[in-house]
Amino acid sequence: MQMTMTITRRLLWICLALLVSGVRAEELRSELHESVSTIDVTVKDFYGTEQTGKVVITQFLPDGDGPFPILILNHGRSPSDRGTPPRFRYTRQVAFFVKRGFAVFEPTRIGYGQFGTQFDPEYSGKCRQKDYAPMIDAARTEELAVLEYARRQPHVDPHRIVIVGQSVGGFVTTAMAAENPDGVVGAINFAGGSGGDPVEHPGVPCQGERLEAMYSQFGKTARVPMLWIYTENDQYFSPAYSSAWHDAFVRAGGNADYRLLPPFEKNGHMLFAHGTDVWEPLVSEFLERQGFPAR
Repeated sequence: MQMTMTITRRLLWICLALLVSGVRAEELRSELHESVSTIDVTVKDFYGTEQTGKVVITQFLPDGDGPFPILILNHGRSPSDRGTPPRFRYTRQVAFFVKRGFAVFEPTRIGYGQFGTQFDPEYSGKCRQKDYAPMIDAARTEELAVLEYARRQPHVDPHRIVIVGQSVGGFVTTAMAAENPDGVVGAINFAGGSGGDPVEHPGVPCQGERLEAMYSQFGKTARVPMLWIYTENDQYFSPAYSSAWHDAFVRAGGNADYRLLPPFEKNGHMLFAHGTDVWEPLVSEFLERQGFPAR
């Protein structure tokens, strides 16, 4: 009875803290020890406009006292309504990493979610004039701030960090690997890229050669072991592009294991979201090679 009251009181305090910080109080997954906080980060957009915005960080923890290795999970770019969801959670995918002993930090970047979408530091211009550098600069600034925040938390091991990202989040993850942040020992890119449109130009991203050049640039400095997972029927980035990006990354000096999986559903780009049973064995194998055995 006393334990139940303690847990209830703790959840009430968490909800109160969310309301005070301006984050909407939602039902929190108690079995994943879910909590939410925000940090302020200043970034520039495509036009050079500088603005300070809030990055919402949703945190999940395993049972026990730790210290737990850190996993940063990066979301993609919402195709239509960047205000939905109010914060990214990916709880089914998070549960896999929490079970493996990771403390998971999932940032909702500036320009997404409940804190507004008017300022969009990840806009990269029209299709024929794409410039992806400002997007990466802004996202990398936010990501480094999230890493700094995560390292300061109790019960974590700041020397054992893995970064994971989906779509634009995978692009950002690869850019972070190029920075070789202290403590980062592995990174996973799920269908990473930008500029795709499955309706207007399926499989063919805007200015794919510019993305290839950026992946080559990342490869010159990246020393973090990576796993890249793509599918044959990705309607955003066809294998012709993802394989070329991987080749450019590796030729420049990057270390990445490229896995092209068979078609998944109608659009393989959704593998991370809908196909956990497909990718979990590959990710488990990669994590074990980096010193993270199954618990």
